[in-house]
Amino acid sequence: MIIVTGGAGFIGSNFVLDWLALNSEPVLVLDSLSYAGNLGNLRSLQADPRFEFVRGDIADRASMDSLLARCNPRAVIHFAAESHVDRSIHGPAAFIRTNIEGTFTLLEATRAWWNTLGESARSAFRFLHVSTDEVYGTLGTTDPAFSETTPYAPNSPYAASKAASDHLVRAWHHTYGLPVLTTNCSNNYGPYQFPEKLIPLMIVNALAGKPLPVYGDGMQIRDWLYVGDHCSAVRRVLEAGTLGETYNIGGHNEKANINIVRTVCALLDARQPDPAGRRERLITYVTDRPGHDRRYAIDARKIERELGWRPAETFESGIARTIDWYLANPDWIAGVQSGAYREWIDTQYGNRKSA
Repeated sequence: MIIVTGGAGFIGSNFVLDWLALNSEPVLVLDSLSYAGNLGNLRSLQADPRFEFVRGDIADRASMDSLLARCNPRAVIHFAAESHVDRSIHGPAAFIRTNIEGTFTLLEATRAWWNTLGESARSAFRFLHVSTDEVYGTLGTTDPAFSETTPYAPNSPYAASKAASDHLVRAWHHTYGLPVLTTNCSNNYGPYQFPEKLIPLMIVNALAGKPLPVYGDGMQIRDWLYVGDHCSAVRRVLEAGTLGETYNIGGHNEKANINIVRTVCALLDARQPDPAGRRERLITYVTDRPGHDRRYAIDARKIERELGWRPAETFESGIARTIDWYLANPDWIAGVQSGAYREWIDTQYGNRKSA
């Protein structure tokens, strides 16, 4: 079996759903169910004997020791992380605890358990750490895309905490021999994404006729990766990646944020017209966030060259699938819009001045 940390979050839950749709191998999901962890994402698996959920904290060493001893997994896929830049600016302590202390604790528990295994089981085991392109910092307009050898230069508390976790994983391989793999992905989008990130926030607000807040001039550029493609890449790295190596995963889709927002508006207008008019009227430019990185871009040639992986979705096909999923799942949207979610939106955007 495999253990998936953070498996009730956006990317983790998509990974688990895809895994069990494609494999017979059981999955244990470990998640603390913080604000973005939603067990409802995995509701369809409740009766599946291959699926088990454990609510737990990766920073709890005793719990991690017990879980590993009981499950005897052949792999740990480590998605668990605090992952929103704006939240890290408002409250960095949670990011330090989960992303750094939590990863350290999980690595130490895994190392202690792994050292008890026989030689064949030790050789077969994998610890796959899922990270982000934000560890590399920011790019100028004409700079080459981030590669696996780009020096780390994180600019937000979130990015710094993920960079630290990447370094820990690397060190546990080189010092202790733990069989690790690391992936660094670009911006994900798709079903089950908590509506604080750009695309689902725009969808939810546009459907409700609310303002669509765009930071600064909206010309920040990101490489957009459909979550299903990210999951297939992680599966491929788990299957055939070289131990100790890092693989960048990107969608080959550099887009400015304002163009993403306009695309969302146009697709919603075509599928569910608003009697009040085109939804671009809702775009509201707000003061940029502190230290906002201008451009990210991923050079994903290594994973293509060495493992034969390429994204299956274009941005056009992926964003259409995403819009259709949110339109078909209003109950999921309503379920995540709790009081805590509304409080966060008010904190983040309610007091921002128009730019």
